[in-house]
Amino acid sequence: MSFVGGKLTLKGGEPLKTAGGVKKKKKKKAAEAAGGDDEQRAASVAAAAAAKASGLGGAPVAPPPEGADRRTDAQRRRDERMAKLEEERLRKIATKGYRDRMKDLNEHLASLSEHHDIPKVGPG
Repeated sequence: MSFVGGKLTLKGGEPLKTAGGVKKKKKKKAAEAAGGDDEQRAASVAAAAAAKASGLGGAPVAPPPEGADRRTDAQRRRDERMAKLEEERLRKIATKGYRDRMKDLNEHLASLSEHHDIPKVGPG
């Protein structure tokens, strides 16, 4: 088997542009293909700007405040539950001393099969 070495390229032979990637060709609109209509487009843009300035363009949509919570109810409940569990875990760890933690670890290691056999850890 023979093959050509070097970089991989897309069919067509042109390498990818490093910054922009592959650009898609845009279709020309019928109005642009016909030639003019710049005056109509400018008039419609001006009318839209005037309507927006006078407030006739419908109800104004205010952007949400920057500190707004965009999570769903389920996400909010999950975060609350996780925070509560984390708090309980930390409270449980804070009440145990070093010797108690080592005792619990050694009990856990003793309950494992021989495959996981590790000598005792820590004092006594």
